[in-house]
Amino acid sequence: MKYAISLILGMLTGATLFILLLYFNPFASPSSISPLAMSRGQVLNFSFPAVSRETLAFTNDGESVPLPHPEKVLQLWERTVKETSAAIVILADSRGEPVGIAVKFQSDSEDTHILNAQYLVNSVWHIHLPGRGTMLLDQVENHWSYMRDIVIQAHKSSGDNWRGNWTEVMTVGPNAIGTGRVTGGSGEFAGMEQEGVESLFATAYSVAAGPVAMFGNLVITLPDTDEELEEEEEEKPESEPGE
Repeated sequence: MKYAISLILGMLTGATLFILLLYFNPFASPSSISPLAMSRGQVLNFSFPAVSRETLAFTNDGESVPLPHPEKVLQLWERTVKETSAAIVILADSRGEPVGIAVKFQSDSEDTHILNAQYLVNSVWHIHLPGRGTMLLDQVENHWSYMRDIVIQAHKSSGDNWRGNWTEVMTVGPNAIGTGRVTGGSGEFAGMEQEGVESLFATAYSVAAGPVAMFGNLVITLPDTDEELEEEEEEKPESEPGE
């Protein structure tokens, strides 16, 4: 009997240590600084709502949090898209003025590796800026910090909610430096190949409703203009004779 009790206690201790290891994962390295923060070139900077009721439309399988918005929007319950969600949002500039519309699709990635603090999501942004053109941002996101610092904390709370100040750069790839791939579609962006990064800012979350106070930010680099290239050439030190 005592051996059985010892075995059970050992298993419980091991399970507890394993959960604590996952939660306080030494491989986790939260990032609040965008890989594009030091970019010298021109960038597009957009903000967008990350709360479902503040979007033009949001849908998923109809059972996950947050729930679809508006209520009668079609749900993605078919087996091939059950793990996918889609949102339509208005993009605003730095002054808060609407400048475009975007559709985001995202689904869980098969490359998720919890032991490495990686809860990966594949997502695609289809961006339309009236009068300027269209582009696509293809990226890999890591939601580990979001799940650990917000979702789990909300479930642990007696009030089933979380409040605080949380900022995270979500994009981790597919580019080597942790940025997403931007491909121009039409207008002034036709043929463009650049980089993009998505960040989230949250202050409130509810177990029942999901994000309550949250917004996102998209930063997309633009190709260097001829004038910028000329300035860079002028800044280069002149070669010494004989070099």
